[in-house]
Order: sequence, then C-alpha cells, then structure tokens
Amino acid sequence: MNTNLPRTFGWVGLGAMGYPMAIQLRRKLPPTAEMFIFDLNEVILQHFISETAQFGRVYATESAREVAQQADCIISIVPEGSHVKAIFIDCSTIDITTSRSVGKSVNESHPANPPQFFDAPVSGGTAGAERGALTFMVGAAPDDPHCPMLQHLFSYMGTSIHFAGGPGLGLAAKLSNNYASGLIALATSEAMNLGMRLGLDPKVLSDILKTSSGGSWVNSNVNPVPGVCPNAVTSKGYEGGFKVQLMKKDMTLAVNAAREVDAKLVLGDAGLAAYSAASEDPRCRDKDSRVVYRWLGGIEPTLYPTISSPPERGSDGN
Repeated sequence: MNTNLPRTFGWVGLGAMGYPMAIQLRRKLPPTAEMFIFDLNEVILQHFISETAQFGRVYATESAREVAQQADCIISIVPEGSHVKAIFIDCSTIDITTSRSVGKSVNESHPANPPQFFDAPVSGGTAGAERGALTFMVGAAPDDPHCPMLQHLFSYMGTSIHFAGGPGLGLAAKLSNNYASGLIALATSEAMNLGMRLGLDPKVLSDILKTSSGGSWVNSNVNPVPGVCPNAVTSKGYEGGFKVQLMKKDMTLAVNAAREVDAKLVLGDAGLAAYSAASEDPRCRDKDSRVVYRWLGGIEPTLYPTISSPPERGSDGN
C-alpha cells in the first residue's frame, strides 16, 4: 500500500473554496514539498504566498499550463467546465461529460506513461474548507492502486473520503447530493415561512423539526431564517457561503444529467426555476443560496449585535 506523496504540488483556482483548501494542504504538507499555484487574480496569488510562507515554498505561475509543467500532482477547483484545461485531480463541480473528456485527454497526453486523472468534487462549503473538514467524492474504484495516496492527500483537507467507483462517478455523487441539498433548503425555507406566518417562533419551529421527520442538516446548521443558527451565513446577511448562482448551476447540471439517463424528476424543474429567479433578484444575487428564503418573501427577524444590548429607541431597531 503506497501512501507516499509527490514532492511537488500544483493548485489551479484560489476562489472561495479553493483558497482555504489550498491553505490547509500547504500547512499540512511536509515543509520540503513545493507548491505551484495559479489563479486569474494576481493579488490572490501574492496574498496566498504571504499567508503560507512559514509552511514551505510556494511559487506563483502565469498559467495552468505552467503549473502542469512544474508539478507532479495537480489539484484544480474552478467554477465551470469551460475553465478546465490541464489538470490531474479536479475538485470542480462540472458536467460529467466534460470531466470524462478531460480525463481521456490527460490519459492520452503521454501514451508511454499515461498520467492519471481523478474527478474529486467536495462538499462542506467554505466553512468546511477552512476547517479542513470537507467530504471528498472521488471518481475511483476502492481497489484502485492510487487510492491510498489519494486518501492520504485528501485527509489534509477533509474528514470524509469516499471512492465512488470510477471516472465521473465522484461528480455523479456530487450532483445527486447538491440536487437533494438544494431542494431540502428550498423545502425548509417554505416550511419555515409557512410556520412563522401561522404564528410559530422560528427557533421553536426549527427545534421541533430537529427531532421530527422534517429535520435535516440544512435546518440544524444553516437554517434559512436569520437568527435561528447564529453563527451561520444565514444570520450574517447571507454573505459568504455557497452563492445562489452556483446552486442554480449545480441544479442545472443535475437536471440535465437526469435527462441524459432518463431519470424521472418531479421537483427538479420547479427547484431550478426558484434558484434561477433568486439568482437574478438583486436582493439575492451573490449571496448564499439559502437566500432563496428571502426570494420566497420569508419573514426576516431583526437581528441585534448582542441579545443584551438592543439598539436604542429611535435607531434602526424598533
């Protein structure tokens, strides 16, 4: 069982997810390991180098191609399939056809010694990335000889690593997960709005859901109603988190994938329509996807900086 890691690593894509994931990797790699990074934002590149200088050598490059030329193991996480060019481990959420096409091209790039390509999308959001607590869904069979090394590598950034069975199946798991997650968030938003309009306190309703059949990870960790989960992005103006436009993109990918394999969806089109509309709403665009609660017209309780110090009468409060 070979768990030895390469000596040089490449990283393409330092966005909301990629940046904290790459930080976790650089912190936990041996100091002797070298890291080559690329992002379209040059400021981000320099900030990353400054933040990780104490952990080992990091070099900014001018292109993804240069990363590929310098590194033995490359990880990429970019927003869309059209952005994926030359990579070996791809953590992006893109369509399965593009992923398999890229994998085939990578494998054929050196016939004598074919490079290996793995789709390995993640779940856990920016908070999970910052804590090194992501779930990895890897497009490889459990008996693939590269799995021990991948398990070792991904353990630097995540706590749950699943080998889904083969090329593209990591993405199949990711699209299925995000389809369910998006619809659960929408259903939770509708249920919270319904219960509150019927007279229920949002925290009371959330607590009831937690111990009832309507409970979910969304309700317990990122309840869409501001104030129910005080430390969640939903209580911070929906700033940060998983943008509503990205949920629209993932729902689109899932619905399209379902059509390709003739999987009947009853809720898919309605869910996609909701996230599409929310992503175009100026009150919701660029905010966490649970802002769909706002798009629904949900009641948003007034939040104070601290419970013991409400604003004075005559200020922005009541």
